[in-house]
Amino acid sequence: MHGTLYALSMGFLDSLKSSFGGGARGGSVLGVDIGSSSIKIVQLRRDKGHAVLETYGEIALGPYSGTEVGRATHLDAATISQALTDLIKEANVTAVRSGISVPFSASLTSVIEMPKMNPKQLAHMIPLEARKYIPANINEVMLDWFIIPEDVAQKEWSRSHAASDEDKNPPKTEVLLVAIHNEILNNYQTITQQSGLDVGFYELEIFGSVRSSLSVGIAPVMIVDIGAATTKVYIVERGIVRLSHLISMGAQDLTLGISRSLGVSFDKAERLKREQGLIDMGAGQNQVKDALLSTLGRIFSDINRVLLSYEKKYGRNVSRMVLTGGGAGLPELASYAKEVVSIEVELSNPFDKVQTPAFLEDVLEEVGPEFAVAVGVALRRMQA
Repeated sequence: MHGTLYALSMGFLDSLKSSFGGGARGGSVLGVDIGSSSIKIVQLRRDKGHAVLETYGEIALGPYSGTEVGRATHLDAATISQALTDLIKEANVTAVRSGISVPFSASLTSVIEMPKMNPKQLAHMIPLEARKYIPANINEVMLDWFIIPEDVAQKEWSRSHAASDEDKNPPKTEVLLVAIHNEILNNYQTITQQSGLDVGFYELEIFGSVRSSLSVGIAPVMIVDIGAATTKVYIVERGIVRLSHLISMGAQDLTLGISRSLGVSFDKAERLKREQGLIDMGAGQNQVKDALLSTLGRIFSDINRVLLSYEKKYGRNVSRMVLTGGGAGLPELASYAKEVVSIEVELSNPFDKVQTPAFLEDVLEEVGPEFAVAVGVALRRMQA
């Protein structure tokens, strides 16, 4: 349910608008996803109530730090701004009204329980309670929260089967807590100002992925975002991010595994990863696949633990997994994931929610998982 997610993100929009600018409705909009190994952008316009793709593009950040394409980088704001400006020029971007995603690794999200009380009291208590969950001075972060609506079906069940529970345990309110460090937001402000963009909001990348990759539904869904340096795992239920987990391995580690195993350069290993992936090449020819499985086994072992932990805690089965991020483009990854986690697995196709030229359909389906965040951010910017 995008409305609930939108309400959460809007808290950051409202508090940042005075500093970062708003912009009027209408015209083209730009969604920007600044990752550790590349920047992705998507430009959309509204036509008769539909979102229409105008242009999209990606630029690798490795060369800006003197390393290979596919490497995770740690660049300063000025260099990232230069890369973004170069991409805007190369992709023939005309829009300045934009939204920017903030990396999950730069944030903290947590579902906390609070005693049931009126909204005014809750607004006073949450920042105090948040100190227990945020490993930083509360004055150094931008804090936002969203009260998770009660699950009516579950409540009815508990009334009929355990009527005395409320007498034993005081009623609780679940709150989704989100914090982003002020220093991170200041860096993004510098980047976007130098790039000449009119930014309406900054939001965590997970919200862009949910907006572009999931349809409205109540069943729990797991999103696995395989980035260059990390893999992010989210479980979304009724439009709410109920659980998030960060794995300190990603697509870069897959490439390094091939490089070490086969004794080839990072560049060649990256090409082999993209071309062969997990495709069975025949007897004696699966060195690339075997190298990938060594790293993927560790990543998906962690993913499985998150899945089982959620199902045990909440007593509800996750219905399916959606793969996003650059690493999701690994050939045959979806088939492998389905075997390991034993649930339905699909690749995100965010361009399904956008009108695109017919001749680009196959290309956009292939690169879709990598642009899930940028498309989601652009879709929101059309409403802001």
